[in-house]
Amino acid sequence: MRVVVVGGAGRIGARLVALLARSGHEAVAASRRTGVDVLTGAGLAPTLRGADAVVDVSRSPSMVPADARVFFVAGTRALLAAEEDAGVGHHVLLSVVGARRLEGAGFLEAKVAQEDLVAVSGRPFTILAATQFFGFAPGIADASTRDGPSGPEVRLPDAADQPVAEDDVAAELARAVEAGPAGTTVELAGPDRMRLPAFVAAGLAAAGDPRRVVVDPAATYFGAPLAGDELLPGPGARLGSVHHAAWIAARR
Repeated sequence: MRVVVVGGAGRIGARLVALLARSGHEAVAASRRTGVDVLTGAGLAPTLRGADAVVDVSRSPSMVPADARVFFVAGTRALLAAEEDAGVGHHVLLSVVGARRLEGAGFLEAKVAQEDLVAVSGRPFTILAATQFFGFAPGIADASTRDGPSGPEVRLPDAADQPVAEDDVAAELARAVEAGPAGTTVELAGPDRMRLPAFVAAGLAAAGDPRRVVVDPAATYFGAPLAGDELLPGPGARLGSVHHAAWIAARR
């Protein structure tokens, strides 16, 4: 198949492009680096010509909720319209587990708006909702860092989490492409359930980041309060094969 990966130069996209190519597909990495801009539509038509599937793993360059909403909504509308013109038979979207349960997290609310556009578009689709990537721990820490009595502290609620390896996400996206449109949302998580503060602390330690993680019941997750299991997948979720401890050990 000819598969266009929007955001193909990023954390997940580059892995997916390589994986699809090894499986014999024609994998095309589409991004602003390659002259494709989903917001303006520049480069979309020639890039999508002859494509069997499009995988959207693009990420808003800004975490500011208003900016993210513009990126995800306007970009998805332009992409879906270009796919219809090109006769693309499958739209695969990477989203986030729990996004609909995290009220107040503006960035994730923008992802929900993106999911809704895809679901009602009339285009054949699959949505893969994944938990936090192993490599995203520093990003969570950055959003949760506050000044403490002895320096910067990462303040997080003691919520349950089930993060997943980036390689597992790319592999599941490749399977979704090859399986064809599911017409629904499929959830993916890692094999290990843990606590959010422990996950972030391990990631910081592996990166040599000295920030201290503090459990704070009043802390939020990107602006959303966590009562307990909002970050966990539901029953029947698919599980990756890479264990978090092994991933951390490989980086020490």
